[in-house]
Amino acid sequence: MHVLTFASQKGGSGKTTLAGHLAVQAAQSGAERVALIDTDPQGSLADWWNARDSAMPEFVHTAVGHLRADLDALEQMGMELVIIDTPPAITDTIEQVIAVSDLVAIPTRPSPHDLRAAGATVELVEACGKPLVFVVNAATMRARITGEAAVALSQHGTVAPTTMHQRTDFAASMIDGRVVGELNPQSKSAQEVRDLWTYLSGRLRGTRRETFLRTQEAGRPRKSVVVPARASA
Repeated sequence: MHVLTFASQKGGSGKTTLAGHLAVQAAQSGAERVALIDTDPQGSLADWWNARDSAMPEFVHTAVGHLRADLDALEQMGMELVIIDTPPAITDTIEQVIAVSDLVAIPTRPSPHDLRAAGATVELVEACGKPLVFVVNAATMRARITGEAAVALSQHGTVAPTTMHQRTDFAASMIDGRVVGELNPQSKSAQEVRDLWTYLSGRLRGTRRETFLRTQEAGRPRKSVVVPARASA
């Protein structure tokens, strides 16, 4: 099992939107079981999931204090990928989540303020000894600052080769619990999500949580600790 966490000190960086979109894309790309965890008290990811008609991805109710044990249980029960959304602040919650992550994605808008704010998140991830990747998000097409932001971020860590651009269909799809790939699979936004997932899934390969493969090969029946009722914010 792999754990991908979206973290950023800066509010409005797009963590929740990316978490939801990539969870759906992972399932559409062949992951048998994908789960979301929302550790942000605002509960935006849970609200989005509640609005979905599809039961995919699954949603896990947990408390940060139980997170490590619950992830171990999910792994034993056959979960393939867990994506975690975090609050927009440097808190003990984020530190505990990062500590159990295999990869931390840091969405960053291409603006001076967002670039400055990324430093605190980077320091926390590095202190936990976890790999990180920047995702340039909500970029303006052909804007010079987008390239400049990627160059600046590359001085502090790997930057995902796919830039996510600012388009209304991202927000529009989230309103009713969908993603852009479900709203318009042929759109440029949907292609960016597919490209970003291809890159991130490659980064996740070979990380520490791999026992689900042995579990599936052994043919063990899979149980679920995912609460079947709708998620609470």
